[in-house]
Amino acid sequence: MDRVGYLPDQGIATAAYLALRMHRPLFCEGEPGTGKTSLALALARALDLPLIRLQCHEGIDASQALYDWDFPRQLLHLRALEAAGPVDAEQAEASLYTRRFLLARPLLQALEDAPCVLLVDEVDRADDEFEAFLLEVLGENSVTIPELGRITATTPPLVVLTSNRTREVHDALKRRCLYHWLEHPDLAREVAILRRRLPGVTERLAHQVASAVRRLRDLDLLKPPGVAESLDWAEALLTLGRTELDAETAAITLGAVLKYREDARRALSAGVLSSVTGSTIVG
Repeated sequence: MDRVGYLPDQGIATAAYLALRMHRPLFCEGEPGTGKTSLALALARALDLPLIRLQCHEGIDASQALYDWDFPRQLLHLRALEAAGPVDAEQAEASLYTRRFLLARPLLQALEDAPCVLLVDEVDRADDEFEAFLLEVLGENSVTIPELGRITATTPPLVVLTSNRTREVHDALKRRCLYHWLEHPDLAREVAILRRRLPGVTERLAHQVASAVRRLRDLDLLKPPGVAESLDWAEALLTLGRTELDAETAAITLGAVLKYREDARRALSAGVLSSVTGSTIVG
């Protein structure tokens, strides 16, 4: 995955390889910003496969995840039948529930368009009922639509599920998957990520940014920064033409890496950037 800009550690690379070879979903859990979603994007690019994404949220159901019927088109079709003259009621009803009126949602798209990479993002935001439904679909790589019959993937999609662990996902779903917990990258890997994604960043600046972000993560913040914030911060410094992360620049660009006022105040008052920049920042 290096060639598509994703630099995994050995654990991530092994988990992804096993999921691909064993045809098992990969369940990725970890703090926000550890690269869970980016892993699915990188796999799709590396394998040259389409990516289909299902973004989970509270209240998501089968009509949003699997399929729904195009009611406006069905109504127009029914009116056209009525305008054409007398029609058998059973035949009219049967003509309404055909493939032409079916709206495929991400799960059905993945079964029909496989091979592909299916990203089920932030599954912890969904409820227990949706988990049970998802378990059934992923377990059989097929779905039964009452009006159309059973649809089975000719090639199972490569499924990546992510969770920020806002709640515990049921063991039944995890047992169906290979599991990997993603940590924030170590200093060397984060420096490498910054330099790979932002070629204009020098080794020194990348090291300063990565070191500062690691110290910020050690604070009790509302939203600890992830790799995405490290990249934003480094890009902001490049945009300003900075080649070093000095105290003044760190203070005025902290909004690129911390998204809450309370976090910025805590970082500044703690002086955690001083050993990176060489001078103390006072809030």
